[in-house]
Amino acid sequence: MGDPEASDSGTADGGETSSPDAENAPGESGSSDSGKPAPAARSGGRAGRNLGAAIAVGVVFGVLIVGSLYTVKELFLVVVAVAVGFGVMELARAFAFREITVPVVPVLVGMVAMLAAGYQGGPTALVAVFALTLLTLLVWRMPAGVTGYVKDTTASVFVTAYAPFLAGFVGVMLAAPDGSHRVVVFVAVTVASDIGGYFAGITLGRHRMSPVISPKKTWEGFAGSVVFCVATGVILMVTLLGAAWWQGAVFGAVVVVCATLGDLVESMIKRDLGIKDMSSLLPGHGGLMDRLDSLLAAVVPAWLLLALFVPVAG
Repeated sequence: MGDPEASDSGTADGGETSSPDAENAPGESGSSDSGKPAPAARSGGRAGRNLGAAIAVGVVFGVLIVGSLYTVKELFLVVVAVAVGFGVMELARAFAFREITVPVVPVLVGMVAMLAAGYQGGPTALVAVFALTLLTLLVWRMPAGVTGYVKDTTASVFVTAYAPFLAGFVGVMLAAPDGSHRVVVFVAVTVASDIGGYFAGITLGRHRMSPVISPKKTWEGFAGSVVFCVATGVILMVTLLGAAWWQGAVFGAVVVVCATLGDLVESMIKRDLGIKDMSSLLPGHGGLMDRLDSLLAAVVPAWLLLALFVPVAG
Protein backbone atom coordinates (compact mmCIF):
# COMPACT_ATOMS: atom_id res chain seq x y z
CA MET A 1 0.00 0.00 0.00
CA GLY A 2 2.96 2.22 0.32
CA ASP A 3 2.78 4.61 -2.62
CA PRO A 4 -0.54 4.63 -4.27
CA GLU A 5 0.53 7.05 -6.84
CA ALA A 6 2.94 4.59 -8.11
CA SER A 7 1.73 1.18 -7.38
CA ASP A 8 -0.05 -1.12 -9.72
CA SER A 9 -2.81 -2.04 -7.44
CA GLY A 10 -2.79 0.53 -4.84
CA THR A 11 -2.44 -1.01 -1.54
CA ALA A 12 -5.09 -1.73 0.68
CA ASP A 13 -7.44 -2.10 1.29
CA GLY A 14 -10.25 -2.96 2.96
CA GLY A 15 -12.10 -2.25 -0.10
CA GLU A 16 -12.15 1.36 0.45
CA THR A 17 -8.52 1.73 0.99
CA SER A 18 -5.96 0.98 -1.62
CA SER A 19 -3.54 3.06 -3.36
CA PRO A 20 -4.83 4.88 -6.33
CA ASP A 21 -1.76 4.61 -8.41
CA ALA A 22 -1.84 5.69 -11.95
CA GLU A 23 -1.21 2.26 -13.29
CA ASN A 24 -4.21 0.88 -11.57
CA ALA A 25 -6.90 3.23 -12.73
CA PRO A 26 -9.92 1.15 -13.57
CA GLY A 27 -11.30 3.79 -15.82
CA GLU A 28 -8.30 3.28 -18.07
CA SER A 29 -7.84 -0.40 -17.65
CA GLY A 30 -9.21 -1.35 -21.02
CA SER A 31 -11.94 -3.60 -19.67
CA SER A 32 -15.62 -2.77 -19.55
CA ASP A 33 -16.57 -6.07 -17.98
CA SER A 34 -16.37 -5.89 -14.22
CA GLY A 35 -15.95 -9.63 -14.01
CA LYS A 36 -12.81 -9.87 -16.15
CA PRO A 37 -9.23 -8.91 -15.51
CA ALA A 38 -8.14 -5.80 -17.33
CA PRO A 39 -5.27 -6.13 -19.78
CA ALA A 40 -2.10 -4.23 -19.15
CA ALA A 41 -2.16 -0.70 -20.47
CA ARG A 42 -0.53 2.63 -19.88
CA SER A 43 -2.44 5.11 -17.79
CA GLY A 44 -2.68 8.84 -18.08
CA GLY A 45 -2.94 11.60 -15.58
CA ARG A 46 -0.97 12.06 -12.39
CA ALA A 47 -3.76 11.05 -10.02
CA GLY A 48 -4.23 7.85 -11.97
CA ARG A 49 -7.90 7.18 -11.26
CA ASN A 50 -11.36 8.66 -10.83
CA LEU A 51 -10.84 10.11 -7.37
CA GLY A 52 -14.51 10.97 -6.82
CA ALA A 53 -15.63 7.43 -7.59
CA ALA A 54 -12.83 6.02 -5.46
CA ILE A 55 -13.87 8.13 -2.48
CA ALA A 56 -17.53 7.18 -2.89
CA VAL A 57 -16.68 3.48 -2.96
CA GLY A 58 -14.42 3.98 0.04
CA VAL A 59 -17.20 5.63 2.03
CA VAL A 60 -19.57 2.76 1.26
CA PHE A 61 -17.03 0.20 2.40
CA GLY A 62 -16.25 2.24 5.49
CA VAL A 63 -19.91 2.30 6.49
CA LEU A 64 -20.20 -1.46 5.93
CA ILE A 65 -17.10 -2.18 8.00
CA VAL A 66 -17.82 0.09 10.94
CA GLY A 67 -21.56 -0.61 10.91
CA SER A 68 -21.10 -4.37 11.01
CA LEU A 69 -18.26 -4.30 13.55
CA TYR A 70 -20.23 -2.31 16.10
CA THR A 71 -23.61 -3.97 15.71
CA VAL A 72 -23.24 -7.74 15.39
CA LYS A 73 -19.58 -8.70 15.02
CA GLU A 74 -20.40 -11.78 13.00
CA LEU A 75 -21.85 -9.55 10.27
CA PHE A 76 -18.36 -8.25 9.66
CA LEU A 77 -17.23 -11.78 8.85
CA VAL A 78 -19.94 -11.87 6.21
CA VAL A 79 -18.55 -8.65 4.71
CA VAL A 80 -15.06 -10.18 4.72
CA ALA A 81 -16.34 -13.40 3.14
CA VAL A 82 -18.06 -11.52 0.32
CA ALA A 83 -15.01 -9.35 -0.40
CA VAL A 84 -12.51 -12.20 -0.27
CA GLY A 85 -14.88 -14.42 -2.24
CA PHE A 86 -14.91 -11.94 -5.10
CA GLY A 87 -11.15 -11.73 -4.79
CA VAL A 88 -10.85 -15.49 -5.16
CA MET A 89 -13.02 -15.44 -8.27
CA GLU A 90 -10.89 -12.66 -9.74
CA LEU A 91 -7.74 -14.67 -9.14
CA ALA A 92 -9.31 -17.76 -10.70
CA ARG A 93 -10.28 -15.79 -13.82
CA ALA A 94 -6.82 -14.25 -14.01
CA PHE A 95 -5.13 -17.66 -13.87
CA ALA A 96 -7.53 -18.92 -16.52
CA PHE A 97 -5.92 -16.50 -18.98
CA ARG A 98 -2.81 -18.65 -18.68
CA GLU A 99 -4.85 -21.83 -19.02
CA ILE A 100 -4.51 -22.61 -15.32
CA THR A 101 -7.63 -23.95 -13.61
CA VAL A 102 -8.46 -22.97 -10.04
CA PRO A 103 -11.69 -24.64 -8.79
CA VAL A 104 -13.68 -21.84 -7.21
CA VAL A 105 -16.25 -23.94 -5.32
CA PRO A 106 -13.92 -25.83 -2.93
CA VAL A 107 -11.82 -22.71 -2.39
CA LEU A 108 -14.89 -20.66 -1.43
CA VAL A 109 -16.23 -23.40 0.84
CA GLY A 110 -12.82 -23.62 2.50
CA MET A 111 -12.73 -19.83 2.84
CA VAL A 112 -16.02 -19.73 4.76
CA ALA A 113 -14.87 -22.60 6.95
CA MET A 114 -11.54 -20.88 7.67
CA LEU A 115 -13.19 -17.61 8.66
CA ALA A 116 -15.54 -19.47 11.00
CA ALA A 117 -12.73 -21.62 12.39
CA GLY A 118 -10.51 -18.62 13.09
CA TYR A 119 -13.35 -16.81 14.85
CA GLN A 120 -14.56 -19.78 16.87
CA GLY A 121 -11.42 -21.82 17.46
CA GLY A 122 -8.46 -19.52 17.00
CA PRO A 123 -5.26 -20.09 14.99
CA THR A 124 -5.10 -23.84 15.59
CA ALA A 125 -8.56 -24.44 14.15
CA LEU A 126 -7.79 -22.10 11.27
CA VAL A 127 -4.63 -24.00 10.32
CA ALA A 128 -6.45 -27.34 10.59
CA VAL A 129 -9.24 -26.23 8.22
CA PHE A 130 -6.64 -24.78 5.86
CA ALA A 131 -4.84 -28.13 5.70
CA LEU A 132 -8.11 -29.97 5.04
CA THR A 133 -8.95 -27.50 2.28
CA LEU A 134 -5.60 -28.13 0.61
CA LEU A 135 -6.15 -31.89 0.72
CA THR A 136 -9.59 -31.39 -0.80
CA LEU A 137 -8.10 -29.37 -3.64
CA LEU A 138 -5.53 -32.05 -4.41
CA VAL A 139 -8.25 -34.68 -4.65
CA TRP A 140 -10.73 -32.40 -6.46
CA ARG A 141 -8.43 -32.04 -9.45
CA MET A 142 -7.73 -35.76 -9.89
CA PRO A 143 -10.72 -36.66 -12.14
CA ALA A 144 -9.50 -34.15 -14.76
CA GLY A 145 -6.46 -36.31 -15.49
CA VAL A 146 -2.71 -36.13 -15.22
CA THR A 147 -2.01 -33.37 -17.72
CA GLY A 148 -1.64 -30.05 -15.95
CA TYR A 149 -2.26 -31.58 -12.51
CA VAL A 150 0.75 -30.00 -10.81
CA LYS A 151 0.16 -26.64 -12.47
CA ASP A 152 -3.52 -26.48 -11.49
CA THR A 153 -3.11 -27.75 -7.95
CA THR A 154 -0.15 -25.46 -7.28
CA ALA A 155 -2.18 -22.45 -8.38
CA SER A 156 -5.15 -23.62 -6.31
CA VAL A 157 -3.02 -23.98 -3.19
CA PHE A 158 -1.49 -20.57 -3.84
CA VAL A 159 -4.88 -18.86 -4.18
CA THR A 160 -6.17 -20.56 -1.02
CA ALA A 161 -3.14 -19.55 1.02
CA TYR A 162 -2.95 -16.03 -0.38
CA ALA A 163 -6.53 -14.95 0.21
CA PRO A 164 -8.77 -17.23 2.35
CA PHE A 165 -6.10 -18.43 4.79
CA LEU A 166 -4.64 -14.99 5.48
CA ALA A 167 -8.14 -13.51 5.72
CA GLY A 168 -8.93 -16.13 8.35
CA PHE A 169 -6.75 -14.23 10.80
CA VAL A 170 -9.29 -11.41 10.71
CA GLY A 171 -11.65 -13.85 12.43
CA VAL A 172 -8.97 -14.64 15.01
CA MET A 173 -8.47 -10.93 15.66
CA LEU A 174 -12.21 -10.26 15.85
CA ALA A 175 -12.81 -13.00 18.42
CA ALA A 176 -11.17 -11.01 21.22
CA PRO A 177 -13.54 -9.14 23.58
CA ASP A 178 -12.25 -5.89 22.08
CA GLY A 179 -12.00 -7.45 18.65
CA SER A 180 -13.97 -4.70 16.95
CA HIS A 181 -11.44 -2.10 18.13
CA ARG A 182 -8.55 -4.32 17.01
CA VAL A 183 -9.97 -4.71 13.52
CA VAL A 184 -10.67 -0.98 13.24
CA VAL A 185 -7.07 -0.20 14.23
CA PHE A 186 -5.72 -2.70 11.72
CA VAL A 187 -7.88 -1.51 8.81
CA ALA A 188 -7.56 2.21 9.60
CA VAL A 189 -3.78 2.09 9.87
CA THR A 190 -3.55 0.28 6.55
CA VAL A 191 -5.88 2.84 4.98
CA ALA A 192 -3.78 5.65 6.41
CA SER A 193 -0.74 4.16 4.73
CA ASP A 194 -2.58 4.29 1.44
CA ILE A 195 -3.82 7.84 1.85
CA GLY A 196 -0.42 9.17 2.88
CA GLY A 197 1.28 7.38 0.02
CA TYR A 198 -1.24 8.62 -2.51
CA PHE A 199 -0.98 12.31 -1.70
CA ALA A 200 2.78 12.30 -1.14
CA GLY A 201 3.23 10.34 -4.35
CA ILE A 202 1.20 12.63 -6.60
CA THR A 203 2.65 15.82 -5.13
CA LEU A 204 6.27 14.95 -4.33
CA GLY A 205 6.98 11.65 -6.08
CA ARG A 206 10.21 11.74 -8.08
CA HIS A 207 12.39 8.75 -7.24
CA ARG A 208 11.06 5.37 -8.34
CA MET A 209 11.06 2.57 -5.82
CA SER A 210 10.68 -0.42 -8.13
CA PRO A 211 10.70 0.54 -11.82
CA VAL A 212 10.30 -3.03 -13.08
CA ILE A 213 7.56 -4.24 -10.74
CA SER A 214 5.62 -1.02 -10.19
CA PRO A 215 7.02 1.79 -12.34
CA LYS A 216 5.22 4.69 -10.67
CA LYS A 217 5.77 3.77 -7.03
CA THR A 218 8.13 6.31 -5.49
CA TRP A 219 10.17 6.62 -2.33
CA GLU A 220 8.49 9.95 -1.59
CA GLY A 221 5.12 8.22 -1.68
CA PHE A 222 6.42 5.54 0.64
CA ALA A 223 7.64 8.23 3.05
CA GLY A 224 4.14 9.72 3.04
CA SER A 225 2.73 6.28 3.83
CA VAL A 226 5.11 5.91 6.76
CA VAL A 227 4.20 9.28 8.27
CA PHE A 228 0.43 8.78 7.99
CA CYS A 229 0.58 5.16 9.06
CA VAL A 230 2.71 5.76 12.15
CA ALA A 231 0.65 8.78 13.21
CA THR A 232 -2.61 6.87 12.85
CA GLY A 233 -1.12 3.90 14.69
CA VAL A 234 -0.13 6.07 17.65
CA ILE A 235 -3.52 7.82 17.86
CA LEU A 236 -5.70 4.72 17.54
CA MET A 237 -3.57 2.34 19.61
CA VAL A 238 -3.60 4.83 22.49
CA THR A 239 -7.25 5.88 22.28
CA LEU A 240 -8.95 2.60 21.37
CA LEU A 241 -6.71 -0.03 22.94
CA GLY A 242 -4.92 1.84 25.73
CA ALA A 243 -1.47 0.98 24.40
CA ALA A 244 1.67 3.08 24.78
CA TRP A 245 2.44 5.63 22.08
CA TRP A 246 5.62 3.85 21.05
CA GLN A 247 3.67 0.64 20.55
CA GLY A 248 1.38 2.48 18.15
CA ALA A 249 4.41 3.80 16.29
CA VAL A 250 5.92 0.33 15.97
CA PHE A 251 2.58 -1.07 14.86
CA GLY A 252 2.25 1.61 12.17
CA ALA A 253 5.80 1.07 10.94
CA VAL A 254 5.36 -2.68 10.61
CA VAL A 255 2.00 -2.35 8.87
CA VAL A 256 3.30 0.13 6.29
CA VAL A 257 6.19 -2.16 5.36
CA CYS A 258 3.94 -5.21 5.06
CA ALA A 259 1.29 -3.26 3.14
CA THR A 260 3.85 -2.00 0.64
CA LEU A 261 5.27 -5.49 0.15
CA GLY A 262 1.75 -6.84 -0.31
CA ASP A 263 1.13 -4.29 -3.04
CA LEU A 264 4.35 -5.25 -4.80
CA VAL A 265 3.51 -8.95 -4.56
CA GLU A 266 0.18 -8.42 -6.27
CA SER A 267 1.89 -6.29 -8.89
CA MET A 268 4.24 -9.20 -9.58
CA ILE A 269 1.28 -11.55 -10.00
CA LYS A 270 -0.42 -9.21 -12.46
CA ARG A 271 2.80 -8.62 -14.39
CA ASP A 272 3.31 -12.36 -14.76
CA LEU A 273 -0.28 -12.94 -15.86
CA GLY A 274 -0.19 -9.97 -18.23
CA ILE A 275 -3.08 -8.00 -16.70
CA LYS A 276 -3.39 -4.51 -15.26
CA ASP A 277 -6.26 -4.83 -12.77
CA MET A 278 -7.84 -8.00 -11.46
CA SER A 279 -11.17 -6.60 -12.68
CA SER A 280 -13.02 -3.29 -12.99
CA LEU A 281 -15.63 -4.20 -10.41
CA LEU A 282 -15.08 -1.18 -8.16
CA PRO A 283 -15.22 2.26 -9.83
CA GLY A 284 -12.03 4.16 -9.12
CA HIS A 285 -10.37 1.14 -7.50
CA GLY A 286 -10.16 -1.84 -9.84
CA GLY A 287 -10.94 -5.31 -8.52
CA LEU A 288 -11.38 -6.57 -4.99
CA MET A 289 -7.92 -8.13 -4.97
CA ASP A 290 -6.51 -4.76 -6.03
CA ARG A 291 -7.91 -3.49 -2.74
CA LEU A 292 -7.20 -6.50 -0.54
CA ASP A 293 -3.54 -7.06 -1.38
CA SER A 294 -2.11 -4.86 1.38
CA LEU A 295 -4.61 -5.92 4.02
CA LEU A 296 -3.87 -9.59 3.40
CA ALA A 297 -0.13 -9.00 3.66
CA ALA A 298 -0.44 -7.01 6.88
CA VAL A 299 -3.09 -8.97 8.79
CA VAL A 300 -0.88 -11.63 10.42
CA PRO A 301 1.85 -9.21 11.61
CA ALA A 302 -0.90 -6.87 12.83
CA TRP A 303 -2.61 -9.67 14.76
CA LEU A 304 0.68 -10.76 16.33
CA LEU A 305 1.64 -7.24 17.38
CA LEU A 306 -1.78 -6.53 18.83
CA ALA A 307 -1.65 -9.78 20.80
CA LEU A 308 1.82 -8.82 22.09
CA PHE A 309 1.13 -5.18 22.92
CA VAL A 310 -2.46 -5.57 24.14
CA PRO A 311 -2.87 -9.10 25.53
CA VAL A 312 -6.40 -10.42 25.68
CA ALA A 313 -7.59 -10.54 29.28
CA GLY A 314 -8.23 -13.98 30.70
